[in-house]
Amino acid sequence: MDERKRLGDRGEEEVARWLRGHGYRVLASQYRCRFGEIDLIACSREGVLCFVEVKTRSAGGFAAAREAVTAAKQRRLRTTAQLYLAQTGEGESPCRFDVAEVYPGPMGYEINYIANAF
Repeated sequence: MDERKRLGDRGEEEVARWLRGHGYRVLASQYRCRFGEIDLIACSREGVLCFVEVKTRSAGGFAAAREAVTAAKQRRLRTTAQLYLAQTGEGESPCRFDVAEVYPGPMGYEINYIANAF
């Protein structure tokens, strides 16, 4: 496994831990279909289904991690989420798309969670 994949997987693990610590139930991790992948799917305490895009960046990056969630990426995420909803029957649940920025550092992982990002 290459270093970027390892860093990304670790970031997803940290966000899943963060979500659980904030009362979310993590329903799926790395959900894949022919349209794309959703890093994490979680349900908030309020019953909102959250499709979470995790962006992990090593130190020294020149742009915020959230900037990598382009309009094209957002379209793929929406299409993938629609398929997930159709497959699971969760179509009546309120939904939102969140972005979690993960920045590893000497004191651990810093997570900037952006609810309802797009």
